[in-house]
Amino acid sequence: MSRSPRIAVVGSANVDLTTFSDRFPRPGETIFAQKFDLGFGGKGANQAVAARLCGAEVAMVARVGADLFGPATIDNFKKLGIDTGHVKQVEGLSSGVAPIFVEPNGQNRILVVKGANDALKPIDIDAAAEMLRAADCIVLQFEIPLETVYYAISFAKKKGIRCILNPAPGQTVEMSALAGLDYLIPNESEAEAISGIAVRNLEDAKKCAEGILASSGVRRVIITLGANGSLLASREASEHLSPFAVNTVDSTGAGDAFIGSFAVFLAEGMSEREAGLRANLYAGLSTTGIGTQKSFYDRVRFDAEWAGQRLKK
Repeated sequence: MSRSPRIAVVGSANVDLTTFSDRFPRPGETIFAQKFDLGFGGKGANQAVAARLCGAEVAMVARVGADLFGPATIDNFKKLGIDTGHVKQVEGLSSGVAPIFVEPNGQNRILVVKGANDALKPIDIDAAAEMLRAADCIVLQFEIPLETVYYAISFAKKKGIRCILNPAPGQTVEMSALAGLDYLIPNESEAEAISGIAVRNLEDAKKCAEGILASSGVRRVIITLGANGSLLASREASEHLSPFAVNTVDSTGAGDAFIGSFAVFLAEGMSEREAGLRANLYAGLSTTGIGTQKSFYDRVRFDAEWAGQRLKK
């Protein structure tokens, strides 16, 4: 591709409030935690930032609150070079926030208050239609109303635009609304929420992907498996994409790093397999730092790491 890929992200923008603690308080108990970090997040925003850092031209379609976090979120997008023409403040609503609790081993627990994210409606897809039609890929998640997600999938199908859905947070899905979707990319728990099949290992992941593909019009399913890499599945075959060894500090945002980078690598013309392997590494590298967007690598750093990993094999 002679020009930079164009990625449009329709989704959430939050502020992450991350607390690091050795344990969690019992009901009625107050304890001291080790550390606190505040940063910009939200699955949509994270995926947009990952795509931008990987070298794409990125536009965001989102809603933020009429509070302190709203203008700061828009300014953060602008500083990163992300198009904010379709990021609007909503009066009377808070911005989305995500209190995140991280254990010493890097495992996280997340609560999401959707706030203004719930105000992103199908009419906003129509308002952004000109920009969306110019995209190489539209990326979606479940932190906005499902009616808006389904409408955007239908829009992408009608216009012949590649579309990626990250069904997070995991919930019941109207399978018929996913017909024609190019990529459904859940993690283990999200895949279980959609299919009813628990994903505890690679064989479970294969059965789960087969079930999703058989019950929907989705063309590809990629189940991200954390430290075990990912599974790429179609109706014809499935393949385990190997992980890369990294020193994990905080896994928050790793799935978003995978999706944002995968969208860019695909749009650059790479095969699904290579794009998936590169996204595995990009996601792994994101866990070596604290936070979400702040832990994402830019393309120069990533390419150096990729070259180094290939030399090892």
